[in-house]
Amino acid sequence: MKILIITPYFYPENFRINDLAVEYNNKGHKVSVLTPIPNYPDGKFYSGYGVLKRRQECWNGIDIYRSLLIPRGSGSNIMLAISWISSVFGNLFASFFILKKRFDLIFVFGPSPFTICLPAIFIKKIKKIPICFWVLDLWPESVSSAGKLKTKLIPKLLMPIIKFTYNHCDKVLVSSSGFINSIAEKNIDKGKIHFFPQWAEPIFKPVSHTWKKLPNVSKNSFVIMFAGNIGESQDFDSILKAAEKLKENKEIQWIILGSGRKEQWVKEEIKKSGLGDTFHMMGRYPLKDMPSYYSLADAMLISLKKNYIFSLTIPAKLQSYLACGKPILAMLDGESPKLIRDAKAGLTCDSEDADQLVTNVLKMSIMEKHEISQMGSNSLNLYKRMFSRERLLNQAEQLFYKMIRN
Repeated sequence: MKILIITPYFYPENFRINDLAVEYNNKGHKVSVLTPIPNYPDGKFYSGYGVLKRRQECWNGIDIYRSLLIPRGSGSNIMLAISWISSVFGNLFASFFILKKRFDLIFVFGPSPFTICLPAIFIKKIKKIPICFWVLDLWPESVSSAGKLKTKLIPKLLMPIIKFTYNHCDKVLVSSSGFINSIAEKNIDKGKIHFFPQWAEPIFKPVSHTWKKLPNVSKNSFVIMFAGNIGESQDFDSILKAAEKLKENKEIQWIILGSGRKEQWVKEEIKKSGLGDTFHMMGRYPLKDMPSYYSLADAMLISLKKNYIFSLTIPAKLQSYLACGKPILAMLDGESPKLIRDAKAGLTCDSEDADQLVTNVLKMSIMEKHEISQMGSNSLNLYKRMFSRERLLNQAEQLFYKMIRN
């Protein structure tokens, strides 16, 4: 099978699509990738890449074609929009250079924006091959929810393009089952929409020993760890409120790994609230180090603001937490907390409920070691049952074969 992957991000940027491409290439399929010049997350071209540098390369046997785009720079809304628009035209232009190649199927990886699929539709029309679109964000709802759009006019203008995109895809894979009805409500055939969640990278697995160290942590400490983007959506307002209510309990330690737009604001709030002894910002670390750091935590924290669209999602970090066999403290609405509760993999509360988060932290902090250990085992079992990389990749492969035969 000859697969063309179109994606806004690819190696050396770190996304699940890298794993999928390598796995299918290793299984004997010929995989090619059309993607912009790497620039995520800092909004500038990676060292060694540019308009005249490494526009075509081979990585792990995968042919990569780099399209032009205008980097988003500091990430203002205007620059973000310009970058997205430029990537569409960049991919369309680059498409002309790969039309001479033969492909059986186009697989579109769509974390954001949905416009990444437009060049795929162009290629489909020329080559007469099917498109499978993996949707990780609902558009335009997810953008409005994240506060990136201040007007309702833009979502209305985008809706015809979004419907056009879905209607021209032969299959639509969604990372959360909650997306299915939302997409179908846009007059899209529900029969072509399939639940296909994300998985954790293979490096995420339980780690028993590590030389990593955490600040201000003793053998009696109860360590709560958050790893990932420090942004508006992650609701650090409520996390800090909970931490402030517990700051006199020095045994409860909060460890934050990651970076993002609200990072500086969080640091300032730590100083204002006198949380320096219990709330620690450790910055961003390489992905390969994450399982070792997770092993030092008693519980992993996941949170999102109260929002209908967020309640439909399964945040990607949940899979990495589960794969490492860690108990979960969740401040979420919707599908994810139900999964956690049903599996007895942790304690949950509604989004923005700082008081209940405090209650859950205190409850988990006094649990017996065997109870915490059982929660961790339940997490790992949930991961194997629902998010197994091997099962999901085999499932998608069989779907691809069926699409080609039809």
